[in-house]
Amino acid sequence: MRRIVAYIRPHKLEEVKTALAERGVTGITVTEARGCGSSEEQSDWFLGKEYVVSLPPRLKLEVVLKTGAVEDAIQAILQSARTGRAGDGKIFVLPELDVIRIRTGERGEAAL
Repeated sequence: MRRIVAYIRPHKLEEVKTALAERGVTGITVTEARGCGSSEEQSDWFLGKEYVVSLPPRLKLEVVLKTGAVEDAIQAILQSARTGRAGDGKIFVLPELDVIRIRTGERGEAAL
């Protein structure tokens, strides 16, 4: 099993959810986040004044999948979240040691 953690722009959420659902991925957790990567700080205008956005808003998506389904999910996120501009986000893939369904006590891939 693998956990995919992706940081994306908030306005891309619906596209990413749709792309994942088309590939059979239905379990997803979304958390609001703020952060910066290696790209330069961005500026924006508000009420006629320019200000620097040092920690722009992003969404953190988490999905746990069977190992064989990971690459397809990564491609879905890449294609649907990309704008081509700096700050599009990152995808991390991490190993998951175990999962337990609380209701039934099932473990491993059967609990997904």
